[in-house]
Amino acid sequence: MPKLSRRALLAASAGLLAAPASAQTVKPRLTAISQWSAGSDGAAITALGKKFEERGGVWQHSPVPGFTTEMMNKLRAQILGGDPPACSQLKGPEIAAWSKIAPTVNLDAVVAAAGYEKVVAPDLARIHKPGGKWAAMPLQIYRTNTLFVSKRAMDRVKADKLPTNWAEFNALAEKMKAAGIAYPLANGGSRPDDGQKFEAALAGISPTVYRAAIMNLDEKALKGPEMHAAFVQLRKLADWMDPNTASQAYAVHLPQFVAGDMGMMIQGGWAQGVLLNAGFKLDDFIIGPGPSDNGKPVFLLNADAFIFWQRKEADLQAGQKLMAEMVMDPAIQTMYSQITGSIPVRTDVDLSGPGWSDGQREAAATLKAAVAANQSVLSLAHNMAQENGMTAAMIDVITEYVKNRAITPDQAVTRLAEAVEGAR
Repeated sequence: MPKLSRRALLAASAGLLAAPASAQTVKPRLTAISQWSAGSDGAAITALGKKFEERGGVWQHSPVPGFTTEMMNKLRAQILGGDPPACSQLKGPEIAAWSKIAPTVNLDAVVAAAGYEKVVAPDLARIHKPGGKWAAMPLQIYRTNTLFVSKRAMDRVKADKLPTNWAEFNALAEKMKAAGIAYPLANGGSRPDDGQKFEAALAGISPTVYRAAIMNLDEKALKGPEMHAAFVQLRKLADWMDPNTASQAYAVHLPQFVAGDMGMMIQGGWAQGVLLNAGFKLDDFIIGPGPSDNGKPVFLLNADAFIFWQRKEADLQAGQKLMAEMVMDPAIQTMYSQITGSIPVRTDVDLSGPGWSDGQREAAATLKAAVAANQSVLSLAHNMAQENGMTAAMIDVITEYVKNRAITPDQAVTRLAEAVEGAR
């Protein structure tokens, strides 16, 4: 990456969303890139584009299907070519990293006018305002430690209560195993899937240690007893999963999950959207919070967002302002989350009406409670807690542990600490 001059950095911090007077008479236009092209994500971004057009804008979305890396490669090429999109999908610490590569728009004025920061979780607000200035807008929130339980599997073992802590979870899984359910935990074989199981284990044991070890990379916390306990729990989870899933997505197991041949899933709220999109019903499964050993709700937060890049064109500046206002709009967040299965970024959105599942209502209430108890933490598996390089180093250790049962929890703790040190 070319180094930016001091002038360029000052321009990045000074860029304002206030469009010139001439922009007020032009038709707002937005060029955007994301990886969302299919399924509920594709449907949601398409619906957002239609709303943008209904408000007088020209919507020019260019999806880059596949992994986030491919979308980032396109973004990098456009930035280096001097033609960044007006906004692009980006999230977590990557927002701060990428805002050093090219000038971003200062969204402070439009955020202040909407009173938006007051209704956003503090950790979430912080990562979207690198250098103290809003440069990106969070679009939706997923809880990555959401527990999905098959209704038929519960009926099969005559259980009627979701587990609230890891001891209860383990007991239910063993009960399912004894009842002939070969794999009490439905899983995918991807790296984020493995990382998600570990982060749910650790955050459920101690969100305080999770914040210190995973988010702050504290050496003592990384080597502490809670980390060992998390790897012990992760081994149990791995033993209840199908080892032959390889690199497949968790969705391959959804028919078995709904049928009761697999018992539980630890997934993000997106699984609700995928299940419903596949033709299954809300009555087929139960949604609840992931296990928490201290009796207080824990929320592992993953949020999708758009970062806004400085453009000189009046129509693009007008489009950026319109897009920022729309993303903060409770009605738009409602529409988007009802399609994808996420919950709104705004903690003041009313989820009591039709179109919301009980699972989404519970997740939104849990987010409020977790924020109040300081037990809302950022997902490692989904690139919220650390930048890509550090995330990759840590997930390498976790994935190897899940796949190789010869590795002991003690060895895993040591390897994770060494991986962090090597990636610093």
